[in-house]
Amino acid sequence: MLILHLLIYLQYEISFIKVMNKLKIILSLSVSLILFIAKPAISQVTLTNSNLPIVCIYSYGHPILPDTNIICDMGIIYNGPGGMNNINDPFNNYNGKISIRKRGCTSLNYPKHSYTFETQDSEGQSLNVSLIDLPEENDWILYGPYPDKSLMRNVLIYELARKMGRYAPRTKYCEVILDNEYIGVYVLIEKIKRDNNRVDISKLSPNDTTGDNLTGGYILKIDRWEGAGWTSEYVPNVYFEYEYPDDDEIVPMQKSYIQSFINTFEDSLFNLSTLNNTALINTIDFESFIDYIILNELSKNADGYRLSTYLYKNKDSNDGRINMGPIWDYDLAFGNYCEFFAYLTENFIYSDTTFWNNAPFWFRKLMTFELFQNKVRCRWEELRINTLHEDSIVAIIDSCYNFLYEAQQRNFEKWDILGSPIWPNYYYGETYEEEIEILKDWIFERMNWLDENFPGQCFTTQIDYNDQDDNFSFIIYPNPVNFFVTIGYNLSTISSIYCKIYDQYGRLIRCEFKECQPAGAHKLVIDTENLNPGMYFLQMIINGKDVEVKSVIKIIH
Repeated sequence: MLILHLLIYLQYEISFIKVMNKLKIILSLSVSLILFIAKPAISQVTLTNSNLPIVCIYSYGHPILPDTNIICDMGIIYNGPGGMNNINDPFNNYNGKISIRKRGCTSLNYPKHSYTFETQDSEGQSLNVSLIDLPEENDWILYGPYPDKSLMRNVLIYELARKMGRYAPRTKYCEVILDNEYIGVYVLIEKIKRDNNRVDISKLSPNDTTGDNLTGGYILKIDRWEGAGWTSEYVPNVYFEYEYPDDDEIVPMQKSYIQSFINTFEDSLFNLSTLNNTALINTIDFESFIDYIILNELSKNADGYRLSTYLYKNKDSNDGRINMGPIWDYDLAFGNYCEFFAYLTENFIYSDTTFWNNAPFWFRKLMTFELFQNKVRCRWEELRINTLHEDSIVAIIDSCYNFLYEAQQRNFEKWDILGSPIWPNYYYGETYEEEIEILKDWIFERMNWLDENFPGQCFTTQIDYNDQDDNFSFIIYPNPVNFFVTIGYNLSTISSIYCKIYDQYGRLIRCEFKECQPAGAHKLVIDTENLNPGMYFLQMIINGKDVEVKSVIKIIH
């Protein structure tokens, strides 16, 4: 499709000098909010062998459409990790039927399409199989990166989420041939689904309409309205869709239950004046909300909080709180979006008024509480030590780059888009190497900005007290801690000391009591070897009087 619309090109000064010196920088703005996509030069590419698995799909001339599944044959050539795959090799990873259609919304306008498919047996029934070493299932996505010329934004963010301890769809790179025509580098992705190896929540049958069985599990999606759900009472443009059970299977009692549960949560949060609210603590998994905020703000995801946003709830008997996630669809993240100033490495999305009209108010509200800000700040600082350290992120990017080195050349021979802006690109490179440099530089600057601007404080060595002994003080060391943490404190009179350690859910993990300690300096050594890595909160109680907690212990093993 040719660009027939007016484009305005503006020059902006941006923060990272490396990219400025090497790349052309363009801001593409739409006068009428619609940008059409330039048609690239498309070449016929011959694939003979690849270090990536080769996926061959045969529709036998029948068009693959967005709204209707068709039956095709699919074969996968995969000779194991590190092996070379030749086009004349037999289909040794999968050789059978699939039901397939195109997927996406805006991406349907791109010439390189993405697909969703189900593996089936000869009778047309769902067939659970392992594809390219991924756990067995029958629902899959073949994602074709197009405006993301790094080919790795989704792969990167899903890997980071998994390293943070969250389930995120697993991915495998491959090259795809459709009806004997090479169509480029693709990513095989697990479709978000209730499954022991995916979103591991309880099954719901139509008969589960009472008691604990009714309370879970549910998967909801916040996205564009498709008529299969309901609208938020607080933000009319926020739509909750039934993902599991889907609209064809969920029964009225289950619809009523989950809608009432979400509505009650929104009522409670909207009217909340303090975060120390037992009902809220028992309703949402704070840690999942915190990680979701961090992933969206790290990547400055243009769709963050408002589109492709998933949440789930298990049975009440199995921690039936609302969990944010799994994350999904980050191809327009990490600076790869020309509108809403999403290309800049500064500013937050959760507080951006641009998104308020179709994003839940939840995250803005939670971030007004100092205690929640502190939790986010502590989690950010913890992750920056390892998972979100520059070296860790570079290792993932470089691994993808090396793995894709030959295949990306064929992909961009097929789709000649390097050196050209494809909506919604703001930055673009002349070469694949420059695209990777853009991605790295943007991430580094974004993390530096978040280091300086994430609100909240993560106290590690001090505590405030409520008009207690002015001479009382303590210090924690080492912090972060591996196996033993020492708490040194000073008493001015004979005192009894309680030292309590809580996890991020507010559950008491350890309690140490020292009775009738004399005035002077003391040390308390606590064994943390059996505690899971993470953030813990310390409370000191002197002679039965609570002391305001402003101390966090980071445990790393």
